[in-house]
Amino acid sequence: MNNARKPPEESRAETTDTPHDMDRRTFVRTTLAGALGGTILSGAGLGSGCSSVRKTFAAQEDAPPFGMPGPFPGRVVEVRHLGSIKGNELVQEPVGDMVDQGMQDLVGAPDATQGWRYFFEPGDVVGIKVNPVGAPHAISSHELVHEVVAGLESAGVARKDIIVFERFRRQFLAAGYKKHLPDGVRWEASSEDYDPVQLDIEGYDPDVYYEMDLVAHGHHDPSDPRTRRSHLSLVVSRKVQKIVNLPVLKDHCSAGVTMALKNMSHGFVNNVNRSHATHSANACNTFIPAICTLPQIRSKVVLHIMDGLRGMFDGGPGGSRKTVWDYHTLFFSTDPVAMDRIGWEIVDGKRLERGLPVVAEARWKPPQNDEERRTHSFRQPEHIELAAALGLGVFHRDKIDLRKLDLTPG
Repeated sequence: MNNARKPPEESRAETTDTPHDMDRRTFVRTTLAGALGGTILSGAGLGSGCSSVRKTFAAQEDAPPFGMPGPFPGRVVEVRHLGSIKGNELVQEPVGDMVDQGMQDLVGAPDATQGWRYFFEPGDVVGIKVNPVGAPHAISSHELVHEVVAGLESAGVARKDIIVFERFRRQFLAAGYKKHLPDGVRWEASSEDYDPVQLDIEGYDPDVYYEMDLVAHGHHDPSDPRTRRSHLSLVVSRKVQKIVNLPVLKDHCSAGVTMALKNMSHGFVNNVNRSHATHSANACNTFIPAICTLPQIRSKVVLHIMDGLRGMFDGGPGGSRKTVWDYHTLFFSTDPVAMDRIGWEIVDGKRLERGLPVVAEARWKPPQNDEERRTHSFRQPEHIELAAALGLGVFHRDKIDLRKLDLTPG
Protein backbone atom coordinates (compact mmCIF):
# COMPACT_ATOMS: atom_id res chain seq x y z
CA MET A 1 0.00 0.00 0.00
CA ASN A 2 1.26 3.50 -0.82
CA ASN A 3 2.68 5.29 2.20
CA ALA A 4 0.51 8.28 1.35
CA ARG A 5 -2.47 6.17 2.42
CA LYS A 6 -1.25 5.92 6.00
CA PRO A 7 -3.00 8.62 8.07
CA PRO A 8 -0.53 10.70 10.12
CA GLU A 9 -1.08 11.31 13.80
CA GLU A 10 -1.52 15.07 13.41
CA SER A 11 -1.63 17.88 10.89
CA ARG A 12 0.65 20.86 10.48
CA ALA A 13 -1.46 22.71 7.97
CA GLU A 14 -2.80 26.24 7.97
CA THR A 15 -1.90 29.15 5.73
CA THR A 16 -2.92 32.51 4.39
CA ASP A 17 -0.53 32.54 1.42
CA THR A 18 -1.93 33.94 -1.82
CA PRO A 19 0.22 32.58 -4.67
CA HIS A 20 -2.22 33.50 -7.41
CA ASP A 21 -4.39 36.56 -8.03
CA MET A 22 -6.60 35.79 -11.03
CA ASP A 23 -9.59 37.45 -12.66
CA ARG A 24 -10.28 39.61 -9.62
CA ARG A 25 -12.58 42.21 -11.12
CA THR A 26 -15.51 39.94 -11.87
CA PHE A 27 -19.19 39.95 -11.02
CA VAL A 28 -22.39 38.62 -12.54
CA ARG A 29 -25.71 40.41 -12.13
CA THR A 30 -29.06 38.76 -12.71
CA THR A 31 -32.57 38.43 -11.35
CA LEU A 32 -34.43 35.30 -10.38
CA ALA A 33 -36.51 35.60 -13.53
CA GLY A 34 -33.43 35.99 -15.70
CA ALA A 35 -31.17 33.50 -14.00
CA LEU A 36 -31.63 31.04 -16.84
CA GLY A 37 -31.38 33.61 -19.60
CA GLY A 38 -28.62 34.28 -22.08
CA THR A 39 -26.88 36.92 -19.98
CA ILE A 40 -25.15 34.40 -17.72
CA LEU A 41 -21.40 34.40 -18.25
CA SER A 42 -19.78 31.16 -19.29
CA GLY A 43 -16.52 29.95 -17.76
CA ALA A 44 -13.15 30.85 -19.16
CA GLY A 45 -10.44 28.23 -19.61
CA LEU A 46 -7.64 27.82 -17.10
CA GLY A 47 -4.60 29.92 -17.62
CA SER A 48 -2.14 27.16 -16.77
CA GLY A 49 -1.12 24.55 -19.28
CA CYS A 50 -2.40 21.01 -19.33
CA SER A 51 -0.19 17.99 -19.14
CA SER A 52 0.88 16.44 -22.44
CA VAL A 53 -0.45 13.18 -21.02
CA ARG A 54 -3.90 14.29 -22.22
CA LYS A 55 -2.98 13.84 -25.87
CA THR A 56 -1.88 10.28 -25.22
CA PHE A 57 -5.21 8.76 -24.29
CA ALA A 58 -7.88 11.46 -24.44
CA ALA A 59 -11.29 10.20 -25.48
CA GLN A 60 -11.36 12.85 -28.22
CA GLU A 61 -8.51 13.96 -30.44
CA ASP A 62 -9.02 17.58 -29.41
CA ALA A 63 -10.30 17.32 -25.85
CA PRO A 64 -12.33 20.34 -24.68
CA PRO A 65 -10.88 22.55 -21.93
CA PHE A 66 -11.04 21.70 -18.26
CA GLY A 67 -13.82 23.07 -16.10
CA MET A 68 -17.51 22.23 -16.23
CA PRO A 69 -18.76 20.05 -17.83
CA GLY A 70 -15.15 19.28 -18.71
CA PRO A 71 -13.62 16.88 -21.21
CA PHE A 72 -16.06 14.05 -20.43
CA PRO A 73 -19.58 15.53 -20.36
CA GLY A 74 -22.18 12.97 -19.34
CA ARG A 75 -19.65 10.39 -18.14
CA VAL A 76 -19.99 9.10 -14.57
CA VAL A 77 -17.92 6.25 -13.16
CA GLU A 78 -19.45 4.45 -10.18
CA VAL A 79 -17.04 2.22 -8.23
CA ARG A 80 -18.31 -0.11 -5.51
CA HIS A 81 -16.36 -2.15 -2.95
CA LEU A 82 -18.16 -3.90 -0.08
CA GLY A 83 -14.85 -4.08 1.78
CA SER A 84 -14.67 -0.29 2.04
CA ILE A 85 -16.58 -0.41 5.34
CA LYS A 86 -15.95 -2.97 8.04
CA GLY A 87 -18.25 -2.80 11.04
CA ASN A 88 -18.64 0.93 11.59
CA GLU A 89 -15.24 1.93 10.18
CA LEU A 90 -14.07 2.88 6.71
CA VAL A 91 -11.12 0.85 5.45
CA GLN A 92 -8.31 2.80 3.80
CA GLU A 93 -6.89 0.28 1.34
CA PRO A 94 -10.17 -0.60 -0.45
CA VAL A 95 -10.96 3.12 -0.68
CA GLY A 96 -7.55 3.60 -2.32
CA ASP A 97 -8.29 0.83 -4.81
CA MET A 98 -11.62 2.47 -5.63
CA VAL A 99 -10.00 5.84 -6.27
CA ASP A 100 -7.32 4.26 -8.45
CA GLN A 101 -9.87 2.41 -10.56
CA GLY A 102 -12.21 5.36 -10.80
CA MET A 103 -9.52 7.75 -12.03
CA GLN A 104 -8.22 5.23 -14.52
CA ASP A 105 -11.66 4.49 -15.97
CA LEU A 106 -12.87 8.10 -16.03
CA VAL A 107 -10.04 9.12 -18.35
CA GLY A 108 -9.42 5.82 -20.11
CA ALA A 109 -5.86 5.85 -18.82
CA PRO A 110 -3.47 2.87 -18.63
CA ASP A 111 -3.14 3.35 -14.86
CA ALA A 112 -4.31 5.61 -12.03
CA THR A 113 -1.22 7.83 -12.07
CA GLN A 114 -1.82 8.67 -15.71
CA GLY A 115 -5.43 9.42 -14.80
CA TRP A 116 -4.31 12.02 -12.26
CA ARG A 117 -1.73 13.43 -14.67
CA TYR A 118 -4.49 14.05 -17.19
CA PHE A 119 -5.80 16.81 -14.92
CA PHE A 120 -2.84 17.92 -12.81
CA GLU A 121 0.87 18.64 -13.17
CA PRO A 122 3.81 19.87 -11.08
CA GLY A 123 3.38 23.50 -10.09
CA ASP A 124 -0.41 23.39 -9.91
CA VAL A 125 -1.92 24.82 -6.72
CA VAL A 126 -4.93 22.59 -6.07
CA GLY A 127 -7.86 23.05 -3.71
CA ILE A 128 -9.81 20.11 -2.30
CA LYS A 129 -13.34 21.17 -1.32
CA VAL A 130 -14.69 18.92 1.43
CA ASN A 131 -18.18 18.81 2.91
CA PRO A 132 -18.25 18.49 6.71
CA VAL A 133 -21.98 19.17 7.13
CA GLY A 134 -23.62 16.16 8.72
CA ALA A 135 -20.62 15.12 10.79
CA PRO A 136 -20.10 12.53 12.03
CA HIS A 137 -22.72 10.68 10.01
CA ALA A 138 -22.00 11.42 6.34
CA ILE A 139 -19.15 13.72 5.26
CA SER A 140 -16.36 13.79 2.71
CA SER A 141 -14.42 11.04 4.44
CA HIS A 142 -10.88 11.44 5.74
CA GLU A 143 -9.99 8.28 3.86
CA LEU A 144 -11.09 9.79 0.55
CA VAL A 145 -9.19 13.02 1.25
CA HIS A 146 -6.01 10.98 1.84
CA GLU A 147 -6.43 9.17 -1.47
CA VAL A 148 -6.97 12.42 -3.36
CA VAL A 149 -3.80 13.84 -1.82
CA ALA A 150 -1.94 10.68 -2.82
CA GLY A 151 -3.30 10.94 -6.37
CA LEU A 152 -2.26 14.57 -6.70
CA GLU A 153 1.20 13.68 -5.43
CA SER A 154 1.46 10.94 -8.06
CA ALA A 155 0.85 13.65 -10.68
CA GLY A 156 3.73 15.70 -9.24
CA VAL A 157 1.71 18.18 -7.17
CA ALA A 158 3.63 19.06 -3.99
CA ARG A 159 1.83 18.82 -0.64
CA LYS A 160 2.58 22.48 0.02
CA ASP A 161 0.53 23.24 -3.10
CA ILE A 162 -2.56 21.38 -1.84
CA ILE A 163 -5.19 23.28 0.18
CA VAL A 164 -8.09 21.38 1.75
CA PHE A 165 -10.85 23.88 2.43
CA GLU A 166 -14.40 24.45 3.58
CA ARG A 167 -16.47 27.56 4.12
CA PHE A 168 -16.88 27.39 7.91
CA ARG A 169 -13.82 26.94 10.13
CA ARG A 170 -15.74 25.49 13.09
CA GLN A 171 -17.43 22.87 10.96
CA PHE A 172 -14.12 21.96 9.33
CA LEU A 173 -12.47 21.43 12.71
CA ALA A 174 -15.48 19.65 14.22
CA ALA A 175 -15.40 17.13 11.36
CA GLY A 176 -11.77 16.30 12.25
CA TYR A 177 -10.12 17.30 8.98
CA LYS A 178 -7.27 19.29 10.50
CA LYS A 179 -6.02 16.48 12.71
CA HIS A 180 -6.34 13.92 9.92
CA LEU A 181 -4.63 15.84 7.11
CA PRO A 182 -1.38 14.44 5.71
CA ASP A 183 1.67 16.36 6.91
CA GLY A 184 2.47 19.36 4.75
CA VAL A 185 -1.01 19.75 3.27
CA ARG A 186 -2.50 23.17 4.00
CA TRP A 187 -6.05 24.01 5.03
CA GLU A 188 -8.27 27.07 4.98
CA ALA A 189 -11.78 28.29 5.77
CA SER A 190 -13.60 31.40 4.58
CA SER A 191 -15.75 32.21 7.63
CA GLU A 192 -15.69 31.33 11.31
CA ASP A 193 -19.15 29.79 11.59
CA TYR A 194 -22.70 29.83 10.27
CA ASP A 195 -24.90 32.86 10.83
CA PRO A 196 -28.25 33.72 9.18
CA VAL A 197 -27.18 37.17 7.91
CA GLN A 198 -23.90 36.22 6.16
CA LEU A 199 -22.91 39.65 4.85
CA ASP A 200 -19.39 39.74 6.31
CA ILE A 201 -16.90 39.45 3.43
CA GLU A 202 -13.73 38.88 5.44
CA GLY A 203 -12.32 35.78 3.78
CA TYR A 204 -14.14 36.60 0.54
CA ASP A 205 -13.11 38.54 -2.55
CA PRO A 206 -14.57 42.07 -2.60
CA ASP A 207 -14.17 42.21 -6.39
CA VAL A 208 -15.68 38.86 -7.36
CA TYR A 209 -19.34 38.29 -6.60
CA TYR A 210 -22.67 37.18 -8.03
CA GLU A 211 -25.48 39.71 -7.78
CA MET A 212 -29.05 38.43 -7.69
CA ASP A 213 -32.26 40.22 -6.73
CA LEU A 214 -32.90 37.92 -3.80
CA VAL A 215 -32.71 38.75 -0.08
CA ALA A 216 -33.17 36.66 3.05
CA HIS A 217 -36.65 37.44 4.36
CA GLY A 218 -36.48 38.20 8.06
CA HIS A 219 -32.68 38.52 8.09
CA HIS A 220 -31.87 41.25 5.55
CA ASP A 221 -32.64 44.91 5.07
CA PRO A 222 -33.69 45.11 1.39
CA SER A 223 -32.27 48.65 1.14
CA ASP A 224 -28.75 47.31 1.80
CA PRO A 225 -27.11 46.46 -1.58
CA ARG A 226 -24.86 43.87 0.13
CA THR A 227 -27.88 41.63 0.63
CA ARG A 228 -28.04 40.94 -3.12
CA ARG A 229 -24.43 39.87 -3.50
CA SER A 230 -22.64 36.59 -2.86
CA HIS A 231 -18.86 37.09 -2.81
CA LEU A 232 -16.50 34.33 -3.85
CA SER A 233 -14.13 32.79 -1.31
CA LEU A 234 -10.56 34.08 -1.56
CA VAL A 235 -9.43 30.45 -1.66
CA VAL A 236 -11.26 29.99 -4.94
CA SER A 237 -10.63 33.38 -6.51
CA ARG A 238 -6.96 33.91 -5.62
CA LYS A 239 -5.27 30.97 -3.92
CA VAL A 240 -5.81 27.93 -6.13
CA GLN A 241 -5.65 27.20 -9.85
CA LYS A 242 -7.67 23.99 -9.89
CA ILE A 243 -10.19 22.38 -7.55
CA VAL A 244 -11.24 18.81 -6.75
CA ASN A 245 -14.82 18.84 -5.48
CA LEU A 246 -15.66 16.15 -2.88
CA PRO A 247 -19.45 16.21 -2.34
CA VAL A 248 -21.42 13.60 -0.42
CA LEU A 249 -24.37 11.45 -1.52
CA LYS A 250 -27.11 13.20 0.48
CA ASP A 251 -30.72 14.26 0.61
CA HIS A 252 -31.33 17.95 1.35
CA CYS A 253 -34.45 19.46 2.89
CA SER A 254 -34.53 22.49 0.58
CA ALA A 255 -32.41 21.61 -2.47
CA GLY A 256 -33.77 18.06 -2.71
CA VAL A 257 -30.25 16.67 -2.84
CA THR A 258 -26.91 18.20 -1.94
CA MET A 259 -24.14 16.83 -4.11
CA ALA A 260 -21.65 18.27 -6.60
CA LEU A 261 -23.54 21.43 -7.58
CA LYS A 262 -24.61 22.48 -4.10
CA ASN A 263 -21.21 21.75 -2.57
CA MET A 264 -19.95 24.52 -4.86
CA SER A 265 -22.86 27.00 -4.76
CA HIS A 266 -23.19 26.95 -0.98
CA GLY A 267 -19.56 26.23 -0.16
CA PHE A 268 -17.72 28.78 -2.32
CA VAL A 269 -19.59 32.05 -1.61
CA ASN A 270 -21.08 34.04 1.26
CA ASN A 271 -24.72 35.12 1.67
CA VAL A 272 -26.24 31.78 0.74
CA ASN A 273 -28.91 31.65 3.44
CA ARG A 274 -31.04 33.89 1.21
CA SER A 275 -31.64 30.88 -1.03
CA HIS A 276 -33.61 29.08 1.72
CA ALA A 277 -34.15 31.60 4.52
CA THR A 278 -37.56 30.24 5.60
CA HIS A 279 -39.48 27.00 5.22
CA SER A 280 -41.45 28.22 2.22
CA ALA A 281 -39.26 30.99 0.71
CA ASN A 282 -37.02 28.65 -1.24
CA ALA A 283 -34.96 29.67 -4.26
CA CYS A 284 -32.39 26.85 -4.38
CA ASN A 285 -33.62 25.84 -7.83
CA THR A 286 -32.20 29.00 -9.42
CA PHE A 287 -29.59 30.08 -6.87
CA ILE A 288 -27.51 26.90 -7.12
CA PRO A 289 -27.00 26.81 -10.91
CA ALA A 290 -26.58 30.60 -11.10
CA ILE A 291 -23.70 30.64 -8.59
CA CYS A 292 -21.98 27.76 -10.39
CA THR A 293 -21.77 29.86 -13.55
CA LEU A 294 -19.25 32.25 -11.96
CA PRO A 295 -16.25 31.97 -14.31
CA GLN A 296 -13.79 31.30 -11.49
CA ILE A 297 -15.91 28.39 -10.29
CA ARG A 298 -16.77 27.00 -13.69
CA SER A 299 -13.20 27.04 -14.98
CA LYS A 300 -11.33 25.91 -11.86
CA VAL A 301 -13.38 22.90 -10.70
CA VAL A 302 -11.90 20.24 -12.94
CA LEU A 303 -12.85 17.03 -11.11
CA HIS A 304 -15.72 15.80 -8.91
CA ILE A 305 -15.42 12.72 -6.71
CA MET A 306 -18.60 12.05 -4.76
CA ASP A 307 -18.33 10.18 -1.48
CA GLY A 308 -21.10 7.61 -1.43
CA LEU A 309 -19.38 5.27 1.00
CA ARG A 310 -22.13 6.38 3.34
CA GLY A 311 -25.21 8.12 1.98
CA MET A 312 -27.99 10.10 3.65
CA PHE A 313 -31.54 9.53 2.38
CA ASP A 314 -33.52 11.94 4.60
CA GLY A 315 -33.11 14.93 6.90
CA GLY A 316 -30.11 16.34 5.09
CA PRO A 317 -27.82 18.10 5.26
CA GLY A 318 -27.40 17.25 8.96
CA GLY A 319 -29.49 14.13 9.24
CA SER A 320 -28.92 11.50 11.88
CA ARG A 321 -27.45 8.02 12.12
CA LYS A 322 -30.86 6.51 11.40
CA THR A 323 -31.06 8.27 8.03
CA VAL A 324 -27.58 7.15 6.90
CA TRP A 325 -26.88 3.92 5.05
CA ASP A 326 -23.68 2.20 3.93
CA TYR A 327 -23.55 2.38 0.13
CA HIS A 328 -19.86 1.44 -0.35
CA THR A 329 -19.52 3.55 -3.50
CA LEU A 330 -17.49 6.42 -4.98
CA PHE A 331 -18.43 8.40 -8.10
CA PHE A 332 -16.09 10.14 -10.55
CA SER A 333 -16.93 12.77 -13.18
CA THR A 334 -15.98 16.09 -14.75
CA ASP A 335 -19.72 16.78 -15.17
CA PRO A 336 -21.50 17.84 -11.95
CA VAL A 337 -24.95 17.73 -13.54
CA ALA A 338 -24.66 14.11 -14.68
CA MET A 339 -23.16 13.14 -11.32
CA ASP A 340 -26.01 14.77 -9.40
CA ARG A 341 -28.64 13.22 -11.67
CA ILE A 342 -27.29 9.75 -10.88
CA GLY A 343 -27.03 10.55 -7.18
CA TRP A 344 -30.59 11.86 -7.14
CA GLU A 345 -31.82 8.54 -8.55
CA ILE A 346 -29.97 6.62 -5.84
CA VAL A 347 -31.36 8.76 -3.01
CA ASP A 348 -34.87 8.41 -4.44
CA GLY A 349 -34.44 4.65 -4.58
CA LYS A 350 -33.43 4.51 -0.94
CA ARG A 351 -36.31 6.78 0.09
CA LEU A 352 -38.82 4.54 -1.68
CA GLU A 353 -37.27 1.51 0.00
CA ARG A 354 -37.87 3.20 3.38
CA GLY A 355 -41.44 4.18 2.55
CA LEU A 356 -40.71 7.86 1.93
CA PRO A 357 -41.80 9.91 -1.08
CA VAL A 358 -39.16 10.73 -3.69
CA VAL A 359 -37.46 14.07 -3.06
CA ALA A 360 -39.40 15.94 -5.77
CA GLU A 361 -42.67 14.98 -4.06
CA ALA A 362 -41.54 15.83 -0.52
CA ARG A 363 -43.10 19.30 -0.57
CA TRP A 364 -43.54 21.94 2.09
CA LYS A 365 -46.08 21.65 4.87
CA PRO A 366 -46.52 23.81 7.98
CA PRO A 367 -44.13 22.65 10.74
CA GLN A 368 -45.90 20.68 13.45
CA ASN A 369 -43.18 20.61 16.11
CA ASP A 370 -39.77 22.04 17.04
CA GLU A 371 -37.90 19.44 15.03
CA GLU A 372 -39.82 20.29 11.87
CA ARG A 373 -39.25 24.01 12.48
CA ARG A 374 -35.51 23.40 12.22
CA THR A 375 -35.80 21.86 8.78
CA HIS A 376 -37.34 22.51 5.38
CA SER A 377 -39.63 20.23 3.44
CA PHE A 378 -39.85 22.11 0.16
CA ARG A 379 -37.27 20.27 -1.87
CA GLN A 380 -36.15 21.61 -5.25
CA PRO A 381 -34.04 19.02 -7.08
CA GLU A 382 -34.91 20.77 -10.34
CA HIS A 383 -31.76 22.84 -9.78
CA ILE A 384 -29.94 19.96 -11.50
CA GLU A 385 -31.88 20.25 -14.74
CA LEU A 386 -31.66 24.06 -14.64
CA ALA A 387 -27.87 23.76 -14.28
CA ALA A 388 -27.89 21.72 -17.48
CA ALA A 389 -29.86 24.52 -19.16
CA LEU A 390 -26.94 26.83 -18.32
CA GLY A 391 -24.50 24.47 -20.01
CA LEU A 392 -22.96 23.05 -16.83
CA GLY A 393 -23.52 19.42 -17.80
CA VAL A 394 -25.75 16.66 -19.14
CA PHE A 395 -29.11 16.02 -17.48
CA HIS A 396 -31.07 13.69 -19.77
CA ARG A 397 -30.68 10.18 -18.47
CA ASP A 398 -30.36 8.52 -21.88
CA LYS A 399 -27.36 10.73 -22.64
CA ILE A 400 -25.48 9.91 -19.44
CA ASP A 401 -22.71 7.34 -19.80
CA LEU A 402 -22.82 5.56 -16.42
CA ARG A 403 -20.01 3.05 -15.97
CA LYS A 404 -20.46 0.72 -12.99
CA LEU A 405 -17.53 -1.18 -11.53
CA ASP A 406 -17.55 -3.54 -8.55
CA LEU A 407 -14.17 -4.28 -6.92
CA THR A 408 -15.61 -6.54 -4.21
CA PRO A 409 -13.56 -9.77 -4.18
CA GLY A 410 -15.38 -12.88 -5.32
